[in-house]
Amino acid sequence: MEPRGETVVIALGGNAILQPGQRGTAEEQRANIAQTAGAIVSLIEMGHRVVVTHGNGPQVGNILIQNEEGADQVPAMPLDICGAQSQGLIGYMIQQALRNELLSRGRDPRVVSLVTQVVVDPADPAFDNPTKPVGPFYPAARAEALAAERGWVMREVRAGQWRRVVPSPDPIRIVERDEILALVESGVVVIASGGGGIPVTEGPGGVLRGVEAVVDKDLAGQRLAADIGADTFAIFTDVDRVALAFGTPEQRFLDRMTVEEAKAYLEAGHFPPGSMGPKVTAVVRFLEGGGRRAVIASVRRAADALAGRAGTLVTRD
Repeated sequence: MEPRGETVVIALGGNAILQPGQRGTAEEQRANIAQTAGAIVSLIEMGHRVVVTHGNGPQVGNILIQNEEGADQVPAMPLDICGAQSQGLIGYMIQQALRNELLSRGRDPRVVSLVTQVVVDPADPAFDNPTKPVGPFYPAARAEALAAERGWVMREVRAGQWRRVVPSPDPIRIVERDEILALVESGVVVIASGGGGIPVTEGPGGVLRGVEAVVDKDLAGQRLAADIGADTFAIFTDVDRVALAFGTPEQRFLDRMTVEEAKAYLEAGHFPPGSMGPKVTAVVRFLEGGGRRAVIASVRRAADALAGRAGTLVTRD
C-alpha cells in the first residue's frame, strides 16, 4: 500500500456537516466542518491530492421547505436548482474551512468548490419508479392537491404524512471532469459533485437540461473518483468500520474485505439499501472499474484509515 502521493476522492457523510439532533444553524454546520477540515488537511500533509464530495440531504431539504413556505411571495425553484444552491452553500463552508486550516499549517491554501453536473440517462428505469423522498411532509389532502397541480408523485411515509418522491437514476459521467482534473493537477484542493451532483440529461449537440431527480451521493462519488482516475476512494461516515449483521447480537466488524466478499455480503442482505448498501456498492464499482483501493471509515480516523490503521479496507483481491 503506497502511503504517499495518491489522488484520493473523499466522500463526506452528512454527520461531517450536521450532527444528529442539531437544528442546522450556520454556526453548528461551520463548527462541524471546521473539525472535518482538520482531518482532511492531515491527509494533504501526508502528500495526497484530495478531491472532496459531500452529502446535502438536510440542506436541500431546508431549501425545499423554504420554497414551499415562500411560494406565495417568490417563485419556487425546481429541484435541480435547489441542488445547485445546496452545492454552493456547503461548498462555500468547506472551502473556507479548508483554506483557513491550510493557512494555519503553513500550506498552500488554494481550494475551489465547483458546481458540478452529472449526466443521467433519461431512459433509466428509475424515472418510471420514483423512490427518493424529498422536501416537507404533507397531510393527505395537501399531498393529493400537489399531485394534481404539479404532477408530483406522492407517497405516504408515515401514518397520515406524505412526501414527494423523485427518481434516483445512476450517474453516467461528471460533466466537469476535465476542469476538476486540471485543478487537481495544478495542486488545488477541489470540492465537487456535492449531494450527488446536479442530475442533467444530454441532448443533441451536448445540450444539457436539469431534471427533477436525486443521484445517490456515494454512487456519484464513485463516478467522480473513476472519471478523474483516483487511486483511492474513501467514504467517511458515522461509523468506524463496516459491520455484518449490524445492530444484532451477531454483529461483527470488518477490518478488510475483497470485492467478491463485499458482493456476497450485499447479496446476503447485510448492507441495507438505506444505509451501508450504496456505500458498499459504490466501492465495489470503483474497484471493478480499475480503482486501487477503497476505505469506509469514520472521518475522525481519516488519516489512520488511509494509513491502514482504521476503518474497513476494500481491495480487488
